Amino acid sequence: MGADPNSNEDRVVIEDGNFKEKVPIVLGLQPSALVDHVAKVDWSMLNLIPGEIGGSIPVAWEDVEHILSEVKTHIAPLQGDPSPVKTLGGGSVANTIRGLSACFGVASGLVGACGDDEQGQLFINNMSSKLVDLSRVRTKKGATAQCVCLVDTVGNRTMRPCLSQAVRLKADELIEDNFKGSKWLVMRFAAINLELMHAAVTIAKRDGLLVSLDLASFEMVRSHKSALIELLESGNIDLCFANEDEAMEVMRDKQDTSPEAALDYLATHCQWAVVTLGSKGCIAKHGKETVKISAIGQAQPCDATGAGDLFASGFIYGLINGLSLEVCCKVGSCSGGSVIRSLGGDVTPENHQWMCKQMQVKDLPLPKIVCD
Repeated sequence: MGADPNSNEDRVVIEDGNFKEKVPIVLGLQPSALVDHVAKVDWSMLNLIPGEIGGSIPVAWEDVEHILSEVKTHIAPLQGDPSPVKTLGGGSVANTIRGLSACFGVASGLVGACGDDEQGQLFINNMSSKLVDLSRVRTKKGATAQCVCLVDTVGNRTMRPCLSQAVRLKADELIEDNFKGSKWLVMRFAAINLELMHAAVTIAKRDGLLVSLDLASFEMVRSHKSALIELLESGNIDLCFANEDEAMEVMRDKQDTSPEAALDYLATHCQWAVVTLGSKGCIAKHGKETVKISAIGQAQPCDATGAGDLFASGFIYGLINGLSLEVCCKVGSCSGGSVIRSLGGDVTPENHQWMCKQMQVKDLPLPKIVCD
């Protein structure tokens, strides 16, 4: 299904004695570059902000500033960390792409836009340091999107993104050749980006790419279910990821709202379907094959931010290498389990070593270029 990500030749090609990046195997559609502000908080802090705890709803710029001000005023820094807030490049798709590049050595890139502000530069620096190809990311005048990720004492996160006035890529700005030579397009469902998503899928399918879709959040599914169902039932989505809450929302008007029923529905329209179940592991289906595996990692995470995104990194790495459905799930569980061991959606060097060790112990194919 793609080139071998364990080979250094996936990273570069030599022309006239000069090195240059090869076409990414996996491209992520990140319409708006996003910077995450992650903080560990208690329940009293979560009760001060609007919306459901544990969800993700858009807020205004002033709300982001207010929440960050409250965090810095009321939350004590973590031991060994002078700041109560960890700031890094984020966004679900960017997390998955960064994971594929840094954790698995798969040549990966982003398609999208970022602002010409300090936050935009932070995003560029963070992704570039992980060898993510950003040649398809436009820099525009304006603000880069930001998201406050508030993590409670048991590791669950409440997210408040500010996207409304942020710089974003539009459908008519897609370049027809952007996807040529790549094997996968990774997307996250978002009503605000529907026109762009449909345009990207049209080009990707024309160029022979497989398309992966993450269902984003239970609020997004609940509020824009008809648009999501139309996209899923188009037959253009090859791989779908949903967590347990999102799966329930997909099936809310059905008699059976279980994760298993949702998996069957998603697998009717997608080649591969995965429902992640947090500490209970995941279930996945491909054709007539269904598997269920247990979670890998500590029972109580430090921060669940990025767990599903990094699970997707490992799962897609498995598909690229032609691994079985069960092994793809196990690799995804290792990478998803690695990111929950610290704050933020980026895997630290220490946690990457933990991931490689888990894969080795479970006799899973190691990404040698990054695990040696």
